[in-house]
This record gives sequence, structure tokens and C-alpha cells, in this order.
Amino acid sequence: MPTYLLAIDQGTTSSRAIVFDRRGAIIAQSQQEFSQHFPADGWVEHDPEEIWQSVLTVVRGVLEKAHLSAQEIAGIGITNQRETTIVWDRATGEALYPAIVWQDRRTTEGCLRLRAQGHEAMVQERTGLLLDPYFSATKAAWVLDHVAGARERAERGELAFGTIDTFLLWRLTGGREHRTDATNASRTLLFNIHTQDWDADLLSLFGVPRAMLPEVMDCSAEFGETQAALFGAPIPVAGMAGDQQAALIGQACFERGMIKSTYGTGCFMILNTGERALQSSHRLLSTVAYRLDGRVTYGLEGSIFVAGAAIQWLRDGLALINNAQECEALAREAGVDHHVYMVPAFTGLGAPYWDPEARGALFGLTRDTGIKDIVTAGLQSVAYQTRDLIQAMRSDGAGELTTLRVDGGMVANNWVVQFLADLLNVNVDRPAVIETTALGAAYLAGLQRGVYASLEEIANLWHCQQHFEPQMEDGLRERLYAGWVDAVRRVRKNL
Repeated sequence: MPTYLLAIDQGTTSSRAIVFDRRGAIIAQSQQEFSQHFPADGWVEHDPEEIWQSVLTVVRGVLEKAHLSAQEIAGIGITNQRETTIVWDRATGEALYPAIVWQDRRTTEGCLRLRAQGHEAMVQERTGLLLDPYFSATKAAWVLDHVAGARERAERGELAFGTIDTFLLWRLTGGREHRTDATNASRTLLFNIHTQDWDADLLSLFGVPRAMLPEVMDCSAEFGETQAALFGAPIPVAGMAGDQQAALIGQACFERGMIKSTYGTGCFMILNTGERALQSSHRLLSTVAYRLDGRVTYGLEGSIFVAGAAIQWLRDGLALINNAQECEALAREAGVDHHVYMVPAFTGLGAPYWDPEARGALFGLTRDTGIKDIVTAGLQSVAYQTRDLIQAMRSDGAGELTTLRVDGGMVANNWVVQFLADLLNVNVDRPAVIETTALGAAYLAGLQRGVYASLEEIANLWHCQQHFEPQMEDGLRERLYAGWVDAVRRVRKNL
């Protein structure tokens, strides 16, 4: 039986395909960026067809690079940008409207209205989430309300709703399978994380017909097979998880109390809370960490909307740098104490503030301020936001954190990881394989396909590549963070 595993990692700014061997080593990878569309203030869209074509390109490319045929792949695992919403025609597979991205804030007023009507307590109790435009339900309802005839067609069962994982599965299987997994379902505001089913009251509240919704599966399951014509032979799709939950699995955080933080376009921290779903009193999210063999493991999550996207903005929006690799040298030159703060609230602030009206700002600029200071402030904003999350988790009863496992593209920067350790005053471990999101998806497929016998076997494959210990004096640490707190206060409108 083949033991190679292929992960499709469909992210916010690029699609990637990675082939792993059974020990979790990368055999080959392929990546393609795609367009970002900003049609109005706070609106973010993607072209579903461009996403689909990018996925086909990278999967075909990685098989070629790895010198493997489709028959040599044991299974595919899909991981995806969560909450991003697509509504499509079941007959043709064509999207009715561009994908509305998780960062999109167009439904802010509707969420505020539902909150004012007193619905948030029920929503939080059943879903673990908050009433915020971030999640999928209001995005799907927006499409139904703004595309002519869409609501009537949805009621008749002619339309399908899905997050990116579901849309890709539909296309990969030639429209045969309309499925998602429990982690992605738990991010829609429509799924009851306690009953593990779509919730009739929530469907009614948000105006989303049940006929649109996919079947919800375990994270390791027989999702379907790809059409033979796509890659030369059918490949089983056997694993699926939203990107942050996939990273938790890739980091082998299988024990209650283990915690990981992923630094990609945004930053997402998940604490494994075991069989208990905690309800946060500090506006963190309870979510499905993973579901295997029908058993649910829950997580407590803090979501930061902008992490690596801040560096992308410095590169593409301001043209201060040519590439992200330049940032580390600039930060070493600037140092940590340059008095500039960047609050990257380009689409509002995520946890623990959940302020969709906040907007980004730079503070502390003087005639001496240069590119190196602004770039370094962008890097530091990620650590400051991470500390916001850690403090909220501690207040929710998470206890004292001793070690944080990190992953994602930003943690290739040693300066960033050291500053994280310094500002949080905790040890930070970077794994040997930082592509843990894709690795987690591959592990899930491997579990289903018999490549791995258990989570314990997977946990034994995790290795630390570098360990970072705090070195900063307490006084400097607290002064830097106090400046951040003041900067955040200045950009918030809903105080």
C-alpha cells in the first residue's frame, strides 16, 4: 500500500500542495499566489475559479516534482482558510458570487443588530463563537439577499453553501460529494458544537436554508475520490480540517493544556481543552479542535486578523521592502525599543477586542523614524497581539503557560520568535517542520488510510528544531507592552 500523503493547503493568499512521507518529511511542494480583491472599505473577496485553478496547478505540479503518480498517493488531506464562504449552483458548480473572505466586514451592521436584539448569548452557548462578520453565516445570508433569485433557489435546494474545503471537495469529486468536517462546520455560526449538528434555531436566525448545507464528517473520514481525469487516477480524500485545527494536529497538541500559535496571514492560537468546551468570559472562542471516531476534542481559540498580512502590506502597499526575508536584518538594526507602534487593524480588531470598526494606525513617528522602525513595528505587532490572547486565556482559567509551539511562515524569522519569547516571558518551540498546517491535514488522511495507527504514533514524529528562551528584562517588557495597550486604545471606536 502507498504511504505518501498529499496535503492541499488552500490559504488566504496562496494555494499549496505538499507531499509528505510517512515520517512527516517534505518530499516536494508547489505554491501559487492568487488575487486579492477589495471592492469596498472592509470588503475582501476571492475568485473561486482562480482558487480552483490554482489548486489544480499546485497538485499537478507537486506530483511532477515528487516524481510520483496518483496511484502512489495513499490519500489527500485538505486544509483551508476557514469561514471564507462560497454559494454555488448544484447543477453547474458555478459560484453565484465571489468568495467572501473571512476578513470581510460587510455584515458588521447586521451582526450589531442581532447583538442589540439579545441573540449573542444563545449564539455563544451553542456555537462557542461571537456575533461577528468573521464567521460564515452572515456572509452566506448576504449572498442570498443580494443575488437576484438566490434565496428562492436556495429554498428549492438548487444551491450549495460551503467553506473552501467543501467547494474544493465538490470540484475534486465532480460534484458527487457535498461534505465538510466538524472543525470547519464549527466556524459557521450554524453548527451546534455540543450536539454536533446544524442547529434549526441558528439557521432560522441567520436565514440560511438547511438544504444548502453539507454533510458534516469526522476529520479523518472517507470524503470521496478525486475524478480520475484530474490527476491520472482517482485519489481518496481522507482528511479535512480548517487551517488552525490542522496546525494543532500537525504540532501534535493532543493532550489537554497543550497550545500552539500559527503565524500566517493572520495569527491563531488554540489551546486544547479536551472533552470540555470552555465558554470564555474574555471574548475568546470555543471551537472543535478535532473530531475522530465520533469523539470531539475542543479548543479555546484567539484569532488575530492581521499578522503576516501586515508584512505583505509593507511590501505591496507601501513598497518599503522587496520581500519578507529583508525584515529580520532590518529588525536587528532597529532593535526592540524604537518607540513606533503599528496597530494593523486593517479590517477591525479580532480577539480579545472584537471591534470591527477599529482601523489601523502608526504611532510614535518622528523625523528620525525610518523604514527599519516601521517594519520592526509591524513584526512586533504580532507578538503584542499574541500577548493579548495569552492574557485572555489565563483569565479564562488556562493556567500559566510554560511553552508555546509556533508555526507558519513568519516563524522562519528568528528575530520574531525571540521577541515572542521575550514579550510573553515563556519558552517558544519551533518544530522541525514549520508547515504544520499541511502536515496536520496529511496526518488526518494518513489516519484514515492506515498509514498511522494512532495519535500517539503521530505525536512521536514531532521534533523541536529550535528552542527560544526569554532574555528580556521585566521592566522593558512591561514598558513595551504598555505602549501597545495605549496604541490599541487610540484606534478603538467602540469603547
